[in-house]
Amino acid sequence: MTDQGLDQRLAALEARLGRLEGLLARVTDTLERSAPDPEAVKRGIQEWVTEYVSVRLQQLVPETCEHPAGEAAAAATARGPVLPGTGIRCTEEVLHRLGRIPIPFVRQMVTQRVAETARAEQVALVDVTFFERAATF
Repeated sequence: MTDQGLDQRLAALEARLGRLEGLLARVTDTLERSAPDPEAVKRGIQEWVTEYVSVRLQQLVPETCEHPAGEAAAAATARGPVLPGTGIRCTEEVLHRLGRIPIPFVRQMVTQRVAETARAEQVALVDVTFFERAATF
């Protein structure tokens, strides 16, 4: 190979390397501009998890935690047990049967169904007979 041919090949190789360096520089710039801020990503994930947990808790436990104060609390206690999350009076046996339902959301559905039926039929005290009839879907 002659010196002139070698020089031409070397020049072509240097030109290719120059284009490759330019392309790599543009790729690096693009990646640096689009690189996410790790703290922003962390905050976004934390906000999403907080929102998700909040929604799930509201779905699983929709009742409020409000308790009557003073004389109202004493009157509520004197009346006897009530269906959880409602103001419907019931017997201890009904509470025991509700407690034997192993899946919480099913227990809640049964409680709501019995409470709705008791309100519709204006039943003052839910006993086992009424519970068995009203809890049947």
